[in-house]
Amino acid sequence: MKTKVAIQGELGAYSHLAAKEIFRDVDIITCKTFEDVFSLMESDRKISTVIPIENSLAGRVVDVHSLLVKYKPKIIKEHFLKIEHCLISNQNVDISNIKYVKSHAHAISQCQKKIYSKNLIPIITADTAGSAKLLSNKPEENVAVIASSLSADIYKLKILDNKFEDMDGNTTRFLVMDYESNFTSYETNKNYITTCIFKLKSIPGALYKCLEGFAKNSVNLTKLESFSLDNSFVQAIFYVDIEGHINDKKISDSLNDLKKQTEKLDILGIYPASSYRYSK
Repeated sequence: MKTKVAIQGELGAYSHLAAKEIFRDVDIITCKTFEDVFSLMESDRKISTVIPIENSLAGRVVDVHSLLVKYKPKIIKEHFLKIEHCLISNQNVDISNIKYVKSHAHAISQCQKKIYSKNLIPIITADTAGSAKLLSNKPEENVAVIASSLSADIYKLKILDNKFEDMDGNTTRFLVMDYESNFTSYETNKNYITTCIFKLKSIPGALYKCLEGFAKNSVNLTKLESFSLDNSFVQAIFYVDIEGHINDKKISDSLNDLKKQTEKLDILGIYPASSYRYSK
């Protein structure tokens, strides 16, 4: 049976490519926004999602953190995808005829040197695969798009340059989430990530005290980010990735210390750490 996976964007998006790498047999459901993805998952709990959370060049995906707070899905896996941008056109178009290039703002920024070396005029669009789909539906001889090779295959377009990015190593971290799965069981010889979102008590020294527990127990934090909710600057929410499993005593002790300094603490996921983390 195919795994139903909701993604933000059109078929051929990098989320689609990640889902194909993660699941053997997948039925992709496309959604216009990240909010639509989470809302669909909440209404049909047999649907999973593959969502980008951060990129090695562009940083965190801004919309996602607040939606994690709102919908509280379970994170069951992480996946790192190497991003390889392609310059894509309609069939029978020569690269010398291209004057404009369309894509998502991040893709445009990650290919700036190549764009300007070819004297192309960049045009920002909503997403990479959506640009490819539009070019397929409305062919233009002087327009190319930046998207994945999967987009070129799906929309029967021509790849002019299969490594159009300025810098090698561009990588996006994706989270696989659903509402049905259980957290991963603890095995002492394996590496794990525990992901939490917390709201601190609004008192002096609260952040210092909550981090003190991790230092005291020699626990590594691989990610700590703050973000605001409800259009407010009064109090921040924190997203944290902890290296370890909650059933490890030093992790549970650290989380107990953290809980004393918070108004709210949600554990969103306990899942295997990707081998990509230890490959460099």
